[in-house]
Amino acid sequence: MASPQAPAPLLELPVLGSRRLSNVLVALVVTTGGIGFLLTSVSSYLGTDLLPIGHPAELAWLPQGLVMGLYGLAAMALCAYLWVVIGIDVGAGSNRFDRDAGVATISRRGFRQAITVDIPLREIQAVKVEVRDGLNPRRRLALKVQGRRDMPLTRVGEPMPLADLELSGAQLARFLGVPLEGV
Repeated sequence: MASPQAPAPLLELPVLGSRRLSNVLVALVVTTGGIGFLLTSVSSYLGTDLLPIGHPAELAWLPQGLVMGLYGLAAMALCAYLWVVIGIDVGAGSNRFDRDAGVATISRRGFRQAITVDIPLREIQAVKVEVRDGLNPRRRLALKVQGRRDMPLTRVGEPMPLADLELSGAQLARFLGVPLEGV
């Protein structure tokens, strides 16, 4: 008769950062729009159509062409920021729970530096599930830590499906041996 296996002493959960399809699509749209505005502005200035649609050369340089150029520059600055954030993958990281070492390590990629927080497992009081629907929905898992604010564990942005959130919370609470709150 085989003996039951002891639970693994280590649990590591990856966290998705800003390198998501929705962010890439937004960056592509902003980039395309910015290029379009800039080409419209240059077409207006030169008097030559540089775009295959419409007739931007017919726009007066002052004020329409100039304003289009300013919109284009603003869009290009925004798209540069978006592509850098996607390239760095801001927010990506992991939640690592090590029962042997007695520590939970929450790590994320920041814009300028990596962010790492170590929490002794004995200070974790509960795993908290937060669900708020409406105009600004929030669905997240957090650790309720003694003497600190709640430590969020899930990604920012697209809300997780409720079933996945509850399952992840229950598995983590079982692994840590703490109660699950908010369900």
